[in-house]
Amino acid sequence: MKSSRSVTALWTCVSGSLLNLLYPRRCPLCHQVMKEQRRLICPECEKDLHPITGPRCYHCGKPIKEGEEYCADCRSHPGAFTAGKGIFLYDDRMKASMMKYKYSGCREYGRFFGRAMYVYGEDSIRRWSPDLIVPVPMTAAKLRQRGFNQAVDLAGIAAAWMKLPLETGLVRKIRHTDAQKEQDAAGRRRNLKGAFEITRRIDGMRILIIDDVYTTGSTMDEIAGCLKKSGAEAVFFLTLCSGIH
Repeated sequence: MKSSRSVTALWTCVSGSLLNLLYPRRCPLCHQVMKEQRRLICPECEKDLHPITGPRCYHCGKPIKEGEEYCADCRSHPGAFTAGKGIFLYDDRMKASMMKYKYSGCREYGRFFGRAMYVYGEDSIRRWSPDLIVPVPMTAAKLRQRGFNQAVDLAGIAAAWMKLPLETGLVRKIRHTDAQKEQDAAGRRRNLKGAFEITRRIDGMRILIIDDVYTTGSTMDEIAGCLKKSGAEAVFFLTLCSGIH
């Protein structure tokens, strides 16, 4: 459990600047202009901000029912990753926030997201003891279309707070894949087969993958398998959100 002091620092330790006057910072959850521009989230939404609690899957960290040990996805197809977790539930509020972040020019939301991943994921990160952080990559074409990779943004902010090295070029996405949300779990795995490559040997290293949302685990599974074939001792993941199915 984080102290109230450390959590408060999460929302208030950003210095103001002239840019805040020209482009006022908005709360990433309610999207209103914040009265206190030094904050990353408004006080009202802070009170209603809760990371996932309760039983989690022992493997991927998704919320599960009391008495269960693993989620349905991990029971049917355990991923190649060692362990992982998402911070917040991917509910309607977080979906709306992520849509604005990725597609509507609200890239500044990433500062809150990345720091929240560190604050609420720190205990797990210390336990996993990774040597290196890598973001989930995009194809060059998709990167040009969107203008930025949200996983790189989140990984960069989290890595700075974790004081761990970040390597954005270790994992490359080498071919286009169809939209994952349109497919079932088996289709997602087929869709991603052979989509990634590792650019160097990482013998004996413990790798932490960063992404925005974890759903069925197909992406993490495929990348973790590639990393282990290149010598990784263990592969973990941390995401901002976790789906419930």
